[in-house]
Amino acid sequence: MEVWLLRHAAAEDASPSGRDADRALSAEGLERARGVARGIAALEPEIGLILTSPYRRARQTAEPVARALGLLRHLRDSRALEPGRDPQEILEEIRAESAAGVLLVGHEPHLGALLGRLVAGRPLLTLPLKKAAVARVDWDGTGVGELRAVLPARILERLRGRRR
Repeated sequence: MEVWLLRHAAAEDASPSGRDADRALSAEGLERARGVARGIAALEPEIGLILTSPYRRARQTAEPVARALGLLRHLRDSRALEPGRDPQEILEEIRAESAAGVLLVGHEPHLGALLGRLVAGRPLLTLPLKKAAVARVDWDGTGVGELRAVLPARILERLRGRRR
């Protein structure tokens, strides 16, 4: 299975409600999310499912990717991607999926801990991702995965519109 991890793009410092879950992407973050989405689509990944944190900024990052890949009907929230959750929760969730590839959209430090667990098989290694960056791991659902790529947002934006 291809496991893609995408950290949300830049968000506002605070929401009008004061709740962290309600923080939206900034104007720059929205633009970057759209550029990153086109870059991911240019890679022609085998993603069949997109799981996102239910937090507003993560969903706003996931939606352009879902549109670019034609997967709006395969985009769903997962509480296992909320900040502070145990990365093992999302691994159990995706293990039950039949998709050839899954994109997980979430937050740091959760995604960094998840990436560390995927490539090292240990819960204590953290490999942090910058905002709007993507990592791809090939994972068989049981052991240690193979890190195939880590792409910062600026590289993904340059890929947009290009085909292999």
